[in-house]
Amino acid sequence: MKTFAFTVKCKSMRGVVAAISGFLADNGCNITDSAQYDDQETGNFFMRTSFLSETGKTLEELREGFAPVGRKFDMEYDFHDEAKKMKVIIMVSRFGHCLNDLLYRWRIGAMPIDIVAVISNHLDYQKLVVNHDIPFHHIRVTKDNKAEAEAAQMQIVEETGAELIVLARYMQILSDEMCRRMAGRIINIHHSFLPSFKGANPYKQAFDRGVKLIGATSHYVTANLDEGPIIEQDIIRVSHAQSPADYVSLGRDVESQVLSRALHAHIHRRVFINGNKTVVFPASPGSYASERMG
Repeated sequence: MKTFAFTVKCKSMRGVVAAISGFLADNGCNITDSAQYDDQETGNFFMRTSFLSETGKTLEELREGFAPVGRKFDMEYDFHDEAKKMKVIIMVSRFGHCLNDLLYRWRIGAMPIDIVAVISNHLDYQKLVVNHDIPFHHIRVTKDNKAEAEAAQMQIVEETGAELIVLARYMQILSDEMCRRMAGRIINIHHSFLPSFKGANPYKQAFDRGVKLIGATSHYVTANLDEGPIIEQDIIRVSHAQSPADYVSLGRDVESQVLSRALHAHIHRRVFINGNKTVVFPASPGSYASERMG
């Protein structure tokens, strides 16, 4: 039996859950996991449901059959095959800790994605990527060729059918046009010192100010730099006895783990954009261990 996921966003109203569960039951589907949330401020309703198709219904049949229900409640919805791996492009510059972490998780099966390409504006990780049998694309970016570089990047997205771009410490600002074109399909990671410590050497700046917490934030990319809807965050404590180099090392660990958890949530369709925020449903028990690995 195939396992599918159903995701929906609509206005909260009486009968939505009954309509969804009734449709699944009438079509020979058995719900195995479900989460829902009503946002009292916006009136929006969000739901993610995993289910088994016990009668062999296909995605196309389910989508077609559900259409009248979707129209009745004005839903944004879709059905997903949970066995199908999302196609992902990773973009990186000269800091490789997040890239290395994602490649390791992918190699051992803890991050079930299809990495269709790695794009970089430097050649530092070409050998690493090629050794994983993943296509590597070096696209140099300067202040004079940003439009051409982004066009080349988007061509790779189109040719590979990539559904998501992960900025694994890619140190270039994307254009407003690319952010709009890929809305909800680009995930970024950065330290959580912003806006306090901007520019070069933020961990040295934090050390000089005697901060006691180092954190990382992963979010969707929007035209507003580093202000997109937040998916995942975490922190770690530091003390006066640690050096700036310790801050950097600990910061890299936090960044890697936060990015991997954000990506894990996205590829399992557990993240819903809700205005400037997100709704993130918890992982099912079967995937929890791989998500917290590291």
